Amino acid sequence: MGYASKPVQAQLHSPELAAAKTIHVAANGINFEVLTQGEGDRLAVCLHGFPEHACCWRFQMPLLARLGFQVWAPNLRGYGATDSPQSVSAYRLKTLVDDVAGLIQAAGARETVVIGHDWGGCLAWALATWFPSLVQRLVILNAPHPQCFIRELRRPVQLAKSWYMFFFQVPRVPEWLLGLNRARFIARIIRATTRDRSCISEEVLEIYRQNASRAGGLTAMLNWYRASVRSRSTTHFPKREVDKIAAPTLFIWGSADRFLSVRTTVETDAYVANLTFRLLPGVSHWVQEEAWETVNTMLEAWLSGRPVPDFSRPLALRP
Repeated sequence: MGYASKPVQAQLHSPELAAAKTIHVAANGINFEVLTQGEGDRLAVCLHGFPEHACCWRFQMPLLARLGFQVWAPNLRGYGATDSPQSVSAYRLKTLVDDVAGLIQAAGARETVVIGHDWGGCLAWALATWFPSLVQRLVILNAPHPQCFIRELRRPVQLAKSWYMFFFQVPRVPEWLLGLNRARFIARIIRATTRDRSCISEEVLEIYRQNASRAGGLTAMLNWYRASVRSRSTTHFPKREVDKIAAPTLFIWGSADRFLSVRTTVETDAYVANLTFRLLPGVSHWVQEEAWETVNTMLEAWLSGRPVPDFSRPLALRP
């Protein structure tokens, strides 16, 4: 494993990423495109979700670099210029988690904070569960612990919100629909589900569209969902009160998420030994972009050992 010593310029030219570079890292048998910023032996790995791109962390990367972290925001398997195998089996959860473990090992840092959103959050939960020695701190944004998600998926509210997961199991049709007009539908979905649209510019949406419009790109991205259903990989997570995640965990949730019920956050502390939960009222699923200033304030406080501002109220699970 290793990474290319000669960086190339990032595709997205924005003030937030002015100091960022792109490197190429070999890990777990494939090559990754990684946005990076900062230096040092403390690593911050930022894991994006669907249908995003590493640039979704553009607001957090400068903060993390200023706090003394070497920041790596990879385009995960199937995204950007990272290798995009076309087989469903290449996207099993264990393989995806091994990708992240390989990236951390390639960086050679003495300590690592893992930050994940959406699918990236699922990988972060799994990494901290299966490879605890690689994760010293954990940050999750709008990604429920898999056991909490499975619990709520049995209820009508979350089942209805997750309809697209079942649609994505159909061969070829989702690729055709999402890929129409250079993946215009991808941009429309993000726009329609964002409360404050000013934080996701047309330039960023164009990056997301280009990402989905690559040859084989949508098939690779959708295969994450296909593999998760076929392998039932979430059943490998430990049950309540068993092998709790030891890494201190900051869990941030935008309450206006159109894809995930806030009930999926309830009882997360059954799986995490040291949990700090913060709810952001009225913020959408795209929390690190839409409410980046608030997220950064919380992130900086938590990483600096200060009290994290609290806008949430405790949630109780009703029968």
